[in-house]
Amino acid sequence: MYDKVNVEGVFAKNVFTLSKMKERLPKDAYKEVVHVMNEGGEISKQTANVVANAMKEWAEENGVTHYTHWFQPLTGITAEKHDAFVSHPDEDGKMITEFSGKELIKGEPDASSFPSGGLRATFEARGYTAWDITSPAFIKEASTGPILCIPTAFCSYTGEALDKKTPLLRSMEALSTQAVRIEHLFGNTAATKVTPSVGPEQEYFLVDADLYKKRSDLVYAGRTLFGAPAPKGQEMEDHYFGVIRERVGAFMKDLNEELWKLGVTAKTQHNEVAPAQHELAPIYETANVAVDHNQLVMETMKRVATNHNMRCLLHEKPYAGVNGSGKHNNWSITTDTGKNMLEPGDTPNENIEFLLVLACIMKAVDEHADLLRQSASDVGNDHRLGADEAPPAIISIFLGDQLDDVVRQLVETGAAKKLKTSDKLKTGVSTLPDLEKDATDRNRTSPFAFTGNKFEFRMVGSADSIAAANTTLNAIVAEAFCEAADTLEKAKDFDIAVHDLIKEYMTDHQRIIFNGDGYADAWVKEAEQRGLPNIKSTIEAASALTSKKAIKLFDRFGIYTETELQSREEITYEIYAKTINIEALTMIDMAGKQIIPAVVRYSKTLADTIIAVKEAGGDVYTQSVLLKDVSKNLTMMQKALDKLKKDEAKASAMTDAKKQAFFYKDTIKADMDALRAPADALEMIVDKKIWPIPTYGELMFEV
Repeated sequence: MYDKVNVEGVFAKNVFTLSKMKERLPKDAYKEVVHVMNEGGEISKQTANVVANAMKEWAEENGVTHYTHWFQPLTGITAEKHDAFVSHPDEDGKMITEFSGKELIKGEPDASSFPSGGLRATFEARGYTAWDITSPAFIKEASTGPILCIPTAFCSYTGEALDKKTPLLRSMEALSTQAVRIEHLFGNTAATKVTPSVGPEQEYFLVDADLYKKRSDLVYAGRTLFGAPAPKGQEMEDHYFGVIRERVGAFMKDLNEELWKLGVTAKTQHNEVAPAQHELAPIYETANVAVDHNQLVMETMKRVATNHNMRCLLHEKPYAGVNGSGKHNNWSITTDTGKNMLEPGDTPNENIEFLLVLACIMKAVDEHADLLRQSASDVGNDHRLGADEAPPAIISIFLGDQLDDVVRQLVETGAAKKLKTSDKLKTGVSTLPDLEKDATDRNRTSPFAFTGNKFEFRMVGSADSIAAANTTLNAIVAEAFCEAADTLEKAKDFDIAVHDLIKEYMTDHQRIIFNGDGYADAWVKEAEQRGLPNIKSTIEAASALTSKKAIKLFDRFGIYTETELQSREEITYEIYAKTINIEALTMIDMAGKQIIPAVVRYSKTLADTIIAVKEAGGDVYTQSVLLKDVSKNLTMMQKALDKLKKDEAKASAMTDAKKQAFFYKDTIKADMDALRAPADALEMIVDKKIWPIPTYGELMFEV
């Protein structure tokens, strides 16, 4: 018998929502909070104190003794330092609990131990966290006891953003300002704000905890560094949308309940393509809240998996040879009057405002394809993007047949007089209804696909924060809107000017549209002919951050300073080198202390068997072949291990971050591949009882 969950009763139970504020705050204080949330500005000290006290009382009612400023440094994960609601005892020795408006608004964590890319020296420790009033505080239930988490931005003592949230919030304001200009041009003068909304789908793997603990590569690197293919992978396509296993289902049930308590709108769950791979999808919400919630999703997945004696693997490619994990970032923009600017309507060919918005997005994505590619870069994602897995590393836009035809007509003739319409799908069964077909099919190989009333940016890695991707997306579209508004606001005849601008943008940037198979080799050649960049690795993409056009873009809208961009490029090289360094050292450890010793024991067993069988007059052909294969691969493995050790020592001694990162990419990764190949071959030969680590078959199918 399953415990019943009252979703409505559970949802946002652990969130200090607006409705809870309305119940607990004086009317004037509540109005001020809502005004600052919607219009910006600085909350008064008096109101801050009132909010802090109400927040503390609510938290204490829920068993909370500590609070934290919860922030997102450039590590890609979250950070927190816990402080108790305690003050000095009174004269009677009674403990007094306090939480002031000052403590709510500002915190002071150490800034020297987080990545800064040279913004901060290690001896310069001061940094500040600032309350993000637009993202609600929440209670996180953990072994430490329930903790009140206050979402915050994080900056250095000298004012630079040291986090992912601050640039995101800046980009949202920039996009809003420029999008409102577009709305006003089309007569929607009631609109005062435009908000980007995001719904990030999250893919992940589950593995049995006992098996996980026997694989130091999973423990240290989050992915398998050795492993021969299992006899069965995803070839039968039977796992995708298949019946969810009981153990996994129990995990999903608890996960949903924990996320609902945190106000995360977890909606969809299913098996993904690879064995032991799954997906969770939420309903879209405001971009910065979606970023916060996605961090909570990843963290909660790991915690709940542990409770079920499993581990959640968020790495983009935990197993070679099977589908990796991504995070589809569904992005749309909506006015405060409730209008989705990406809604084409029934006749998109006649919807001039939508066509202008579409033309601007085409322009933005084409002109800043390198930046958009960079925004989805991380070390693990290199195993997917540009590595024969959807989507490709080449940025393109999928519009579908209907909109593609509209664009083609506008480019060729300046007007789109015809509209491809969809038919009904006839099932041919009398008891089944005929279905209304969508105007176009979907394209899962496209990195940036229009899906009805939003764009799906499919390149983001499963373990990565979605903040950078949305910051860049907001920024490049803000620039395109700004340039369009600059032109149209000066036009003497708006109708003629807007038609001309749509045709100009679509003509100049039609090369970015591709509706075909992104897997195909022919697309790589065609994209090169079109002049589209094909950036295959994280560190090759990093320099896009500090190009002249990137610096101009981000500085223009106050999203990043040049110094902040330089720091992020430097951090990219540092994180890349550190990640591959950990993987290389883990391989050295596993090869030298586990795999080679086990194979040596097995080869001795074979040698002893050959001697014994020969003495008994038997045929030793099979044993001799096995011993020869084992010895050959063992020699290859030892030589590869020696080379990896030598090159790893050379890499570790390098002081130039960029040169070091490229050495890890070009030399160390090749050494690692050379070490893995004979090890995986040996796994297929050596007695299973002797092989020292769990196999792919065990890891993926014993969940």
